[in-house]
Amino acid sequence: METLVIALGGNALLQRGAVLSAENQYKSIALIADAIGELAKKYRIAIVHGNGPQVGLLALQNLNYRDVPPYPLDILVAETQGMIGYMLAQKLSASHPEQAVSTLMTRILVDGDDQAFQQPTKFIGPVYAPKEESHLRQQYGWTMKMDGEHLRRVVPSPEPKQILDIEAVHALLAKNQVVICSGGGGIPMVATEQGLQGVEAVIDKDLAAALLAEALDADHLVILTDADAVYTGWGTPSQQAIRSATPQQLAPLAVPDGSMGPKIMAVSRFVERSGKEAHIGALKDIDAVLNGSAGTLIHPAR
Repeated sequence: METLVIALGGNALLQRGAVLSAENQYKSIALIADAIGELAKKYRIAIVHGNGPQVGLLALQNLNYRDVPPYPLDILVAETQGMIGYMLAQKLSASHPEQAVSTLMTRILVDGDDQAFQQPTKFIGPVYAPKEESHLRQQYGWTMKMDGEHLRRVVPSPEPKQILDIEAVHALLAKNQVVICSGGGGIPMVATEQGLQGVEAVIDKDLAAALLAEALDADHLVILTDADAVYTGWGTPSQQAIRSATPQQLAPLAVPDGSMGPKIMAVSRFVERSGKEAHIGALKDIDAVLNGSAGTLIHPAR
């Protein structure tokens, strides 16, 4: 049986602009649970999910309760791994009770000297009106950046280097479990003289998914998003879907900023290192994305 790594974007957990309630997240997750259960009949599956809105909300709630010092981001990432993993497992078990599923708390090693710690870029939390920027900076000391038409908090996002709990992922997949792991990009850890320590950061979940796919020697990596493919001229009258391309052909679009750039960087890295294929496409088209009739197929140079 082939191994498939699926990276679920934020839209799989919550529609953009929707209230970040448990009910709304369950509704979104229910839409994908059946499709994942069906895929599990054909593939060993590891799922990586985003956590930007959720970890940002937890951070905001922390700041508003003044009797206890705020918890650091690494602990909040761990909390979201448990919360989102539980919700995914609940809906998957409800739609496919015969399929075993596990959520694994996953630590990922990063470099403590990564330049990302000096240049925060990762969006977390809810959206705000641009006029609120000064107030948010002064009240919380946050770094803020525009995410499309809205303002959001940004935090450091260092490169993932090593999945510290990869052997547990291997063991669970060998038992035909659907494994929810590296959630929110993984809990960021640095190596110190005192041992491993968590750090104030959120790792990009697409780069973490690519690293996971490489570590598992996965046969497929698919990044699911709200766009049905990678496009040239996105947002213009001349926009055109790219159905098949090599990492070299997509290189001009593989930029850190924007919603699609990091996804292209992640799949390109996997394809170049593994010599295998990867996909980017819409959640609703997952079967067609995997068979190459929808989405964008990224393949090695032929």
